[in-house]
Amino acid sequence: MIVVVDASVLVSELLRKRGRDLFAHPDLRCVVAEEQWEEAEHELEKRVSVIVGQGRLTAEQAGLVHQAVRDLLDAGVIEVIPSSSYEHLEAVARRRVPRDPKDWAPVALALALNVGILTGDNDFLGCGCPTWTVETLSRELAEASPDS
Repeated sequence: MIVVVDASVLVSELLRKRGRDLFAHPDLRCVVAEEQWEEAEHELEKRVSVIVGQGRLTAEQAGLVHQAVRDLLDAGVIEVIPSSSYEHLEAVARRRVPRDPKDWAPVALALALNVGILTGDNDFLGCGCPTWTVETLSRELAEASPDS
């Protein structure tokens, strides 16, 4: 199964072991629009810094989180798709997410690949692409491959 991962879900789940495990599921291919990845990288760095500042993570643990994210990228578990692959669908995608037009890239990528979007953002509802939450996708993958 292929899903386009929205930046907000990508950031929140990369910070959790359960999310990193979900992204690494053998039956799942996670793709992210180039613009969304840039946003996610920036936000991930900010959130990790805040968590370290709050004393909830040590600098060493933060380094391990960053390494785990790099490992997922290097292994191709999360694939960043260049905007040239979906930018021709920008106008259509912007029409489909009128409440938050900056979310056009994941919609355009999902349209280009004819796949769903992993998101927690209700602005994607009604965009014409299937949407998944982390919980429903996790259950679906578990049901599809009960030995995992």
